[in-house]
Amino acid sequence: MIKLIAGPKGTGKTAKLVDDINTVAATDSNVVCLERGSRLDQLLKPTVRLINMEEYPIEGFEQVLAFICGICSKDYDLTHIYVDAICKVANSRDMAGLGDFLVKLDTFLKDTPVTATIIFSGEVDSLPEEARKFA
Repeated sequence: MIKLIAGPKGTGKTAKLVDDINTVAATDSNVVCLERGSRLDQLLKPTVRLINMEEYPIEGFEQVLAFICGICSKDYDLTHIYVDAICKVANSRDMAGLGDFLVKLDTFLKDTPVTATIIFSGEVDSLPEEARKFA
């Protein structure tokens, strides 16, 4: 299952994400959070596996999808994946690519217990049609 949190910059999306992550991490869950940089490291519970995507040569939504698939293949007990600022993580503003990414990720996660929550900085109207159903 995918949850997409969309809205303009400065509308509290990341604060909502941090609250959700820390609530889930307080339970017996296996949580991974992807971000570009390390601004969340002091805000999240230590049980959350925080991955700084600047440390990996990832470019584009297809490579982010492959990266997430790799995480899922290693962590068989993964319950939640969070992505702060998907366009920054993917280093891309290709809206068609974002739509394809969300559809493929949803298909991949369909038969798993994993919930993915993704932040998109921008209006819902700017998303491709196939991506709006997740918002």
